[in-house]
Amino acid sequence: MNMNRRDLLQNVAILLGGSIVGGSVFSMSGCNSTDQAVNALFSQSQVDFMNEIADTILPTTSSPGAKTANVGKFMSVMVFDCYEASNQKIFMEGLKKIDELSEKKFGNSFVKATAAQRTELLQGLDKEQKEYQATKTKEAPSHYFRMMKELSVLGYFSSKEGATQALRYLPIPGKYDGSFPYKKGDKAWAT
Repeated sequence: MNMNRRDLLQNVAILLGGSIVGGSVFSMSGCNSTDQAVNALFSQSQVDFMNEIADTILPTTSSPGAKTANVGKFMSVMVFDCYEASNQKIFMEGLKKIDELSEKKFGNSFVKATAAQRTELLQGLDKEQKEYQATKTKEAPSHYFRMMKELSVLGYFSSKEGATQALRYLPIPGKYDGSFPYKKGDKAWAT
């Protein structure tokens, strides 16, 4: 069965209760990109910057972090392919805001900030986006950091590194066993 990216994202959004920002955004776009077209919207330094943001959200622990999975590249393709122009603009402005906030708060760009400073900044943005999402109208756009966070998680756990090293992975799963023993702390299954 051949499934395109748009169909996959619609299914993921349904599985997550429609909680992915832009579940409707994904369904309204064609999701057909080329590297050349994506590069016209995102520079390599912006992709590297998105890798740093994603890696702060999902750092290296006992499994590789988001930067190792090149989640920044995934984010650039998804924003280009599957976001309407208005959401692309919010996302792009959000990248600038994160750097501006870091400069204002720490006197350094986000990339030059320490890991603790990055975490502090993103935790503040996460709190801000949760408050915004809780009070926004249905028609209002989503918060830029929510878009970034959700794309980071989606990109990471759909990458080879996330699916095979952060999650338990069986390339050929066996029969369904609804009573399979689970111990607290076990990794979730990717398959």
